[in-house]
Amino acid sequence: MTLTKGLQGQWAALLLISVAVVLTLSTWFSATAVSIDISADFAFSKSQIAWLTNAVQLGFVVSALMSSFFALADVLSMRILLTVGAVFAGLANAVILLEPNAAIVIFSRFFTGASLALVYPTAMKFIGTWFVSGRGLAMGAVVGALTLGSALPHLVQALGVGVDWRLVIVVTSLACFVAALIFMRLQVGPHQFKAAPFKFGHFKEVLKNKAAMLANIGYFGHMWELYAFWGWLLAYITAAQSNGLSIANASLITFSAIAMGSIGCLVAGWLADRIGRCFTCIAAMVVSGTCSIAIGFVFDGPVLIFILVVLLWGFSTVADSAQFSAAVSEVSDPGLVGASLAFQMGVGFSITLVAVWLVPEIVHLSGGWQWSFLILAIGPMIGVGAMLILRSHPDSVKIANGMR
Repeated sequence: MTLTKGLQGQWAALLLISVAVVLTLSTWFSATAVSIDISADFAFSKSQIAWLTNAVQLGFVVSALMSSFFALADVLSMRILLTVGAVFAGLANAVILLEPNAAIVIFSRFFTGASLALVYPTAMKFIGTWFVSGRGLAMGAVVGALTLGSALPHLVQALGVGVDWRLVIVVTSLACFVAALIFMRLQVGPHQFKAAPFKFGHFKEVLKNKAAMLANIGYFGHMWELYAFWGWLLAYITAAQSNGLSIANASLITFSAIAMGSIGCLVAGWLADRIGRCFTCIAAMVVSGTCSIAIGFVFDGPVLIFILVVLLWGFSTVADSAQFSAAVSEVSDPGLVGASLAFQMGVGFSITLVAVWLVPEIVHLSGGWQWSFLILAIGPMIGVGAMLILRSHPDSVKIANGMR
């Protein structure tokens, strides 16, 4: 008996897929969370330590784009793809326990990211088979869970909890194997997308879908902002502290801001199914883009206003993430939903590499952090424009049962 059949219903499916995805994606930041200890034991350079995270991002991008090109999630069984991705993510993550040289460690992180690209887009397609009405909330719940998981390393740092780095790697690898067991027992929902036979023309069809590409452009603008904000917020708050802002625990504020995004995902998902998916994305990007500008004006305080802006930014910057995926799943060819989602995420995460690199370059050129986040406002501006155009596109009537 499959787990979803045994537990009954779409909400059981949502719970199981959310748990399994969070367990698997715990490997994304597993090495990053203990990078200081790894650096001490391996004598890695600063550049090599940075690649503990960057290699995962790059592996995800390459694998997601290849998955989209070959339409793997539309040709192969989603259950098999999810299971294989989880198992290989766990194995790749565990390679570091062998304490090899830097090149092998970095490659293992790349392969971890490549494996995760088989899981995340496929999981979003999977949950779409269980939800037609309420799809925005369902996908928002999955992304919200991932957001909270991404915030946890900052909470550990904030509380000063020290654990052996090997234990972190062991636990996150075991989490992947538990997730694989869950994936193996999942049942696809009643609203299945039609399967697609393999052909090289699929990728071209994904690119030619104007409505889906407009949703993608919105997502790309969102991703330009998201990971640069997440990745550099702690450094920004620390710089504000050094400039005299009286914040006692920068890591705790960083955790709180990122964790607020999990609430934002649920709120946006609920709103999108009721007032419109495009409208919700536009509202979230207007708020987050405004925060990326406002944060520079309160760099010196007042501290309460600074914290409120950071928390509001954390709430809004990821709130719309799942809604772009939901929109793509609704306007894409039903046989190419998996390929379309993989393309969206592959290009989106490649954009994060540029934005994350650019912020410290701006700090270097400007001589400080205060206005370094201004560049991130470009993403929401582009995203708002794309979603406004999508709302007027004929295919937008397919979005959220007409609630575009």
